[in-house]
Amino acid sequence: MNINQLKIFYLAAKHGNLSTAAELLNITQPAVTKGIQRFQEYYNVKLVERLGKSLSLTYAGQGLYEIAEKIFEMEQTAEEYIFGFQEHIRGQIRIDSSESYGNYYLPPSINQFNQSNPFIQVMVNIISNDDVIKNTIARKNDLGFISHFVENENLVSEEILEEKLVVIIPPDHPFKDKRSLEPQDLEGQNMIMHHRGSAPELQKVIEEYVKQNNISIPNYLEFSNNELIKRAVIGGRGVALISEKAVADEVENGKLKILHLPDNISKRKFYMIHHKDKAVPESLQNLIQLV
Repeated sequence: MNINQLKIFYLAAKHGNLSTAAELLNITQPAVTKGIQRFQEYYNVKLVERLGKSLSLTYAGQGLYEIAEKIFEMEQTAEEYIFGFQEHIRGQIRIDSSESYGNYYLPPSINQFNQSNPFIQVMVNIISNDDVIKNTIARKNDLGFISHFVENENLVSEEILEEKLVVIIPPDHPFKDKRSLEPQDLEGQNMIMHHRGSAPELQKVIEEYVKQNNISIPNYLEFSNNELIKRAVIGGRGVALISEKAVADEVENGKLKILHLPDNISKRKFYMIHHKDKAVPESLQNLIQLV
């Protein structure tokens, strides 16, 4: 079907005359007349009748008009949809994040962003630091969040947050009455850690602390995420270094207790990264500003 001829018929029928249709289409009135005639001749169906200066629809014309109205309403919807992408009010933002930042710090920023950008879909993938970096270099995301600094010529990196680290113990642990941890306290304690690659900065803190203070650790147990680490500590399998924010609920309900570390090893920083050649549309820039 010739969509241009259908639009000529639709606008003429909608406004009841040829002149208005010609004006809206920026063509001459004879061109409107010829367009409708050719449309009728092609299908050999009478669609309109002239009543003086006005148009009247035949039974077939009325049915086609109702169909055409739906078609051109959808056309308007499609144009508005595309316009939304041009104006950055529609689209998708893909985020890869390390566990702690993605679970405990990122959601408030996304919730606030969604309030003012309801048609931008934000997709968050929680993966290891190593995988966040790999995906960002490969341009498989729009933003990445990691818990240690990375230097790479393809990446733009910006420090966004510093958080406190604590050692967690079960509530019946012999250290339950302590507020802070002394180096000798770790002697003979099993350490529960993130597996390598997921939180290398935490492993580095523990390893350096143990080495500097000549501490003997019987066993290192590695788990893939904070929830498993917390469960292992609650179950009495050892102690763990973890984000204070990640254990706030368990501490509040009495399932875990925290011990503080010296200031020089009790903090870590989070970084926002993106590929240096990645386009940063207005919607993505707005989210970056919120973060």
